[in-house]
Amino acid sequence: MASRPYWKGHIRLSLVSFPVELHTATNTGGRIHFHQIHRDTGKRIKLQKTVPEVGVVENDDIVKGYEVEKGSYITLEQDEIDELKVETKHTIDLNRFVDVHAIDPLYYDKPYYVLPEEGVAQEAFLVVRQALREAKKIALGQVVLSGREHLVAIQPCGKGMLLETLRTKDELKKGSALFADIEEGTIDDDQLGLARELIDRKAGRFDPGNFVDHYEAMLRELIEAKAEHREVRTEEAEEQGAEVIDLMDALKRSVGGGDDDAAPRKKTSGTKSRAKAKSSASKRKPAAKSDGKSKAAGTKRKSA
Repeated sequence: MASRPYWKGHIRLSLVSFPVELHTATNTGGRIHFHQIHRDTGKRIKLQKTVPEVGVVENDDIVKGYEVEKGSYITLEQDEIDELKVETKHTIDLNRFVDVHAIDPLYYDKPYYVLPEEGVAQEAFLVVRQALREAKKIALGQVVLSGREHLVAIQPCGKGMLLETLRTKDELKKGSALFADIEEGTIDDDQLGLARELIDRKAGRFDPGNFVDHYEAMLRELIEAKAEHREVRTEEAEEQGAEVIDLMDALKRSVGGGDDDAAPRKKTSGTKSRAKAKSSASKRKPAAKSDGKSKAAGTKRKSA
């Protein structure tokens, strides 16, 4: 099934303007979604909109309201909002260009794919896309989406382009206030070296396919087990690091082979995962008793 455009309009660079479509770049259809169900009857609960002393109201009788003081509202009809003549409803004006790493990741919000409309629009689209790629720049503009104006960043993405809405400065909390109580102590060079060795060992290319939503997988297993009327075996997860007292000892054990997974775990069934976890735990116990054995194990893994 072809994707339906989320938004249609124009991108404008100075006197150059061309029509484009925005398509959502995220997909949550495969995730588990729950409904609220009445326990006794098994029927789905319906949430109704009500007004005190009036009762249930229809959607046609609902308008938007802005509270000016407690209990007092300025109401707006949807037609009044739709009639606002804001240029960014239909046009993304590219008026600033920044380096590709100039935007703090904290500001990125939601991604959309940008496609050209067929015809003469493709020529201008391709020229702007290639110019951004060669300049290694991100274009900034503004557009109205979902009833509010967003600052957006546009950059090349394969054959198309990627538009990402950005959070505003006011939407972000300042981390400095939260970090104020963190004391900067002296860092031990040996500990730092071991930590860096662990990081280097697990360094690699980012591939989101290597990461699995374990909570989602266990939820799905629970649902399937209940649907098949079979018992669900659950085990309490170990709290990793809860008993760590000596940082240097923990780092040595990790580098020596106590934690040697070079890549994230692949998806396995619940039973296999638990069996694998038990096996790994039994293998890790001897490593904690002797540094010599753990180092030897680490050497064998490297040569393999």
